[in-house]
Amino acid sequence: MNLTILVPTELLLDEPVEKVTAESEYGSFGLLPHHVDFVAALVPGILSFESASEGETFVAIDNGILVKSGENVFVSTRRAIRDRSLERLEKTIEAEFRRLDDREKKARSATAKLEAGFARQIARQGGQKRAT
Repeated sequence: MNLTILVPTELLLDEPVEKVTAESEYGSFGLLPHHVDFVAALVPGILSFESASEGETFVAIDNGILVKSGENVFVSTRRAIRDRSLERLEKTIEAEFRRLDDREKKARSATAKLEAGFARQIARQGGQKRAT
């Protein structure tokens, strides 16, 4: 079976695997090479796969979609981080969340400043119309 994992900016993975385990909103499931064709909406969590060359590998994923068609398994997700160690993956995810939280805080601050400026501009224009 061949596993392909796509994120918006790159092809994260494209290699032969022996088994894939993932999680949907209905629970965890496994796919083997002769599994029936299958489609599932994935929830944020850990997708794992086993390959003859690398053994078990883990991929932290965001929401996504998994499609098994014949010998191919395609996963498309917004974000994914791959590691062979769950401990390292956990540390990487924590660092990434902190980085994203900081970016989100900066974006919210910038949005609030824009909204405040916009509100002040509207208030000034409203005041000018009443005076004339």
